[in-house]
Amino acid sequence: MLHASGPDADVDALLLRAAEGDQEAFAGVYDALAQPVMGLACRVLRNPAQAEEVTQDVMIEVWRTADRFRPDRGTAKAWVLTLAHRRAVDRVRTVRAGTDRERRAALLSAEREFDQVAETVEGRDEQRRVHRCLEALARLQRVPLVLAYYQGMTYLEVAHSLSTPEGTVKSRMRTGLHRLRDCLEAGS
Repeated sequence: MLHASGPDADVDALLLRAAEGDQEAFAGVYDALAQPVMGLACRVLRNPAQAEEVTQDVMIEVWRTADRFRPDRGTAKAWVLTLAHRRAVDRVRTVRAGTDRERRAALLSAEREFDQVAETVEGRDEQRRVHRCLEALARLQRVPLVLAYYQGMTYLEVAHSLSTPEGTVKSRMRTGLHRLRDCLEAGS
């Protein structure tokens, strides 16, 4: 590999010194590369605030991992810009995934709210139809149905409470249920 000369060689040397903990050398690296990193991040992210964050993250990563720089593989500038590009692309993916998650959550929330409202409306409408059809039944059929379905009584309990034979109660309830079904089907 050809060794760089000029400004790139100076940055390479500064980064090698920064890898040994030289803070002044890192300040030189920062001064030389922060703007190119910011420019790359802006092009990828298209958001200056996020590009600034990525630039800051990248430069911190450069300070922490400067010992990984290998001048025989390329220039310090190329190494740092590669880190910046990866970090910016990761940010785009993270933002996109977050936006997609929020969109899905909003859709689910909207569907859930609509479904709850729709279910409530349908439930109330059905209740009104059942009450209207129950009221249309003869008292002999309506009362046993109300006791059984709204009071939770068994055939035997309904028969005892009405002082009516169990078979008669069953017959009245069966007739009442048929008429109730016919009424509800006619109202649909």
